[in-house]
Amino acid sequence: MPWTKDDYPNTFKNETADVRNKAIEIANALLREGYSEGRAIAISLTQARETIEGKPEDRPHFEVKADGDDWVLTKKGSSSVICKESAKKDLLDKAKPYVTEHEGVLTVRHADGTEEHTLYE
Repeated sequence: MPWTKDDYPNTFKNETADVRNKAIEIANALLREGYSEGRAIAISLTQARETIEGKPEDRPHFEVKADGDDWVLTKKGSSSVICKESAKKDLLDKAKPYVTEHEGVLTVRHADGTEEHTLYE
């Protein structure tokens, strides 16, 4: 069954309109080629995100890390501090919207410097 801008898989609902529309286009093409719906959905979302947003390695990378008693947000490879807070949670509340606005990837580190997790890949 082909999908439209008004009738698409639930998986597409939280995507931006540009990504969703591209995913619908790709998924419909995959269905015509004989892919199953589940496979078409997965492939189309990945390809649409890369087409519209770029690959994660092409996007700016930011880090949340400890700096003495404070937590800082920096652009990876730079020593300039973008934002600084005394609590990690407070910094993350500011860092997440900033990184999203800049279409970046965010690596969150533990106090010892090891990687905790990565967001927005």
